[in-house]
Amino acid sequence: MSQTPSRKPQLSRRSLLRALGGTAALGALAGCGVPAAYVAPGDRAVADESTADKKLTWANWPLYIDTDDKDPNRRPTVEAFEKRTGITVDYVEEINDNDEFFGKISPALMNHQSTGRDLIVMSDWMCARFVRLGWVQRMDRAHQPNVAKYLDPLLRSPAFDKGRLCTVPWQSGITGIAYNRKKLGREIRQVRDLWASDLKGRVTLLSGLDESFALLMQGNGVDITQWTADDFHRVCDDVEREIRRGQIRRFTGNDYTKDLVSGDVLACQAYSGDVIQLQADNPDIRFVVPEEGAELWSDSLMIPNRARHKANAERLIDYYYDPETAAKLAAWVNYVCPVPAAKEVLAASKDKDTAALADNPLIFPDTTMRKRLAIARDITSTERVEFAKRWNKIVGL
Repeated sequence: MSQTPSRKPQLSRRSLLRALGGTAALGALAGCGVPAAYVAPGDRAVADESTADKKLTWANWPLYIDTDDKDPNRRPTVEAFEKRTGITVDYVEEINDNDEFFGKISPALMNHQSTGRDLIVMSDWMCARFVRLGWVQRMDRAHQPNVAKYLDPLLRSPAFDKGRLCTVPWQSGITGIAYNRKKLGREIRQVRDLWASDLKGRVTLLSGLDESFALLMQGNGVDITQWTADDFHRVCDDVEREIRRGQIRRFTGNDYTKDLVSGDVLACQAYSGDVIQLQADNPDIRFVVPEEGAELWSDSLMIPNRARHKANAERLIDYYYDPETAAKLAAWVNYVCPVPAAKEVLAASKDKDTAALADNPLIFPDTTMRKRLAIARDITSTERVEFAKRWNKIVGL
């Protein structure tokens, strides 16, 4: 199928961290400053009503699922699941920002109460916070044979959730570099290419701490699976130097795409899913996973504490890991598919445009690209206050 802007998920889910006051408060909550916030394993579950009550409530981000061509309020894969299982899905597009949604449901979770949701989707750096706080339940892989079989090996064991016991990727993406090949007149291959003299004043970086730091560290040769505080402060030193030189035009949220399209910016930190959409209108826009590497991230599914329909939620997660279903979803959202086996399904499509998606390395990274991808170690609660203070000062938050 053709890739049209109307099918593009809005990347507000890769939202920037807010002002220091908010991040400091959340950091303290996630640490030891609020003992009541942590929930012990024995207090996380309630009696599961899944067998008697065939339903579940699922909170997700806007425009992050397939919809019907004639009716955007219909979601074919959800409807197919309901028909197959008899389970009714209350699908709510209520997550617009990681921190905002955290604040919305945290009072219930820290007070050992139900959130009213059986399934939520959050960015992995926020998932790490939920896991540390004990706010999500361990999933039963006996109910999820597809997850066990088909989950991409690159995504199976992030530092914050070894073995993916409490989280399962919904969709993934890459933070790399986008640039206008025609206007720049050359290739970009390394992170340090952003600091070249012919890009002075025409580079943007992402303003969000969690979104930006890993790629910049990789440019310094750092293994982002085990980076240190010294690595972080070196990145800050580098960025401050480039600000003084006038190299960086500004720090952006998701609006970096406007600058890239207009030509005001020639190179920028970018998300792979965005660039797929931009390329549909301008093939001169390229996305590169630098030679030093790039960050592989996910927005992941979690079952919050005291969810009343845990088994139903586990069943739905496993449904989306069936390669046939995963392929239908990938064809719409155009992010990195966490089910590599879906590639063969797309390749076999009789629709030319759909089949072509199987060869897109930004949906199914090739072998060379996969070797350069890594999941960054998350920022711990004790690190966050210090790091946010310095980074927010640099970017003007």
